[in-house]
Amino acid sequence: MTVDIRLAADTALLADAEEGHEEHHDTASIVTLGFWIYLMSDCVLFAALFATFTVLRGDTAGGPTGREIFGLPNVAIETACLLVSSFTYGMAMIAAERNRKSEVLRWLGLTLLLGLGFLSLEIREFADLVHQGFGPERSGFLSGFFTLVGTHGFHVFSGIIWMLVLMAHVAYRGLTPENRTRLMCLSLFWHFLDIIWIGVFTIVYLLGAA
Repeated sequence: MTVDIRLAADTALLADAEEGHEEHHDTASIVTLGFWIYLMSDCVLFAALFATFTVLRGDTAGGPTGREIFGLPNVAIETACLLVSSFTYGMAMIAAERNRKSEVLRWLGLTLLLGLGFLSLEIREFADLVHQGFGPERSGFLSGFFTLVGTHGFHVFSGIIWMLVLMAHVAYRGLTPENRTRLMCLSLFWHFLDIIWIGVFTIVYLLGAA
């Protein structure tokens, strides 16, 4: 009789655990789907900005063209920082799958440093252009340039803040199911920014400097 009661209790606990796991899985799926919808809306935003920049590319109003102001070596370093940061974030996700919290934090820290390096180079580029009198008010071309590249930079800044908060969550609470879902969403966001930057590098800088 006692054995039967214990068996029934264990079965009930197992059922509750499985129900909780399924509930979290459903919640994580809903969160991930919602984040994909957000990314699609961001795609529409950047598509509009790319289209606007393309239309305004030739509207220099007697000001400088892309060939005169773009420094490809500096942009190449920015690109390398962002591309490598996608790799390091991927390594953080692999470490999370292996349940290695310390490795996750190390890879996220490296990703954070690369993101900060990218952002600092971009801010310096903007500051140099404004100092030379080539701010966004100078021409339609520069307005489109600052808006497109600046919007991407703001997204990178937002990703850095998100990463800092997530690192704190992982450090204090560990690799909980909720933190794993957050890591996945930030991974989608960070790789999305990498893809957008490849478009910026090609359309704005390479074609502009040609």
